[in-house]
Amino acid sequence: MHADQPAEGARSDAPSSVLYVGLMSGTSLDGIDAALVRFEGADLGPSEASLEAFRTSPFDPDLEHRLRRAVAGDADTDELCDLNFALGEALAAAAAGIVELAGGPIAAIGSHGQTVRHRPPGPARRGSTLQIGEAAVIAERTGLAVIADFRVRDVAAGGHGAPLAPLFDDLLLRAEGHARAIQNIGGMGNVTALPPAGDSTTRPIAFDTGPGVVLIDAAVRRLTAGERSFDEDGALAAAGTADEELVGEWLADPFFAEPPPRSTGRERFGAARVEAWLGDHTRLGTEDAVATLTEVTARSIAESYALIGFGIDDVVLCGGGARNPEIARRLAAHLGDDVRVRTLGEIGWDPDAREAAAFALLARQHVLGHPVDLTWATGAAGPRRLGKRVPV
Repeated sequence: MHADQPAEGARSDAPSSVLYVGLMSGTSLDGIDAALVRFEGADLGPSEASLEAFRTSPFDPDLEHRLRRAVAGDADTDELCDLNFALGEALAAAAAGIVELAGGPIAAIGSHGQTVRHRPPGPARRGSTLQIGEAAVIAERTGLAVIADFRVRDVAAGGHGAPLAPLFDDLLLRAEGHARAIQNIGGMGNVTALPPAGDSTTRPIAFDTGPGVVLIDAAVRRLTAGERSFDEDGALAAAGTADEELVGEWLADPFFAEPPPRSTGRERFGAARVEAWLGDHTRLGTEDAVATLTEVTARSIAESYALIGFGIDDVVLCGGGARNPEIARRLAAHLGDDVRVRTLGEIGWDPDAREAAAFALLARQHVLGHPVDLTWATGAAGPRRLGKRVPV
């Protein structure tokens, strides 16, 4: 079988309108996103897609604490083993809550799980990645087939295993007549740069831009002694002044000079690094520290667009950071008046639902036997059928 052909088991007689559930727990660790998505058609790209329902379920405080320890590398193997099943239970509960809203049968659940370690490939080593949130637990509790562990096949094929949501952007979010960037600002930031709809000569490109809100959230949590977990409405950053010298120090990180494909995570931009940075710069007040890290996010995104290779006409924001108007304001200022900056909600999709919906789409591709071609985003050797299936 050639990699660009449908995998064995692809269904040419698949129903034309099918519901899938997508589950996502991201680097911001603010809960589980669950999306119920209806896809029309069985071709590689859905003829239509609609978000039927979306919910975010906050983590139980104890589970959140354990996950934060795990992603920081502070969990031993016994704890990781237990946590894999505990998160599976939480994912199953989130899935069950959204399934209740379905007006018909669910074909499958697509679950990303929680990344606890991500090591991108480099010149002298292969990549590796680890997501937890046991898919068998989700299948057992919901009675539905589960497709999970999407990243690992891409990494095994020489890719970064991330970002994967650009498949959703490429198939569903292209614009007529102009080039568009879909900018996710979650814990980490990543961009999908899309040529105009119908342009088959220009390839899209996607890559991690660097930190999204992860640095900001860590600083707010530390500087408010846990009273706040994020900068609501960008109020702290708006009241402060960014220290340009310190912004430059952050942007001197070698990651920002790496060409695509590239990916990163909390291993590089995480709470421990923020703690050390705040300790080295105690002269900064809360507002100035948060303003500085907000500027790091905005500038790192804007400057990364030089890597795209074609001009961008509008930028569409999604993820939790899309609700931070100070990030949007600073990003728009860096991009200039010729680039329109708006949110995913303005083009018809919930800005918070995009990644969960993307894993519903990835589950669909797996069930229908469609190999996923994200070579332009992850650097994998070729199209691959992503995910592992737990049947019922």
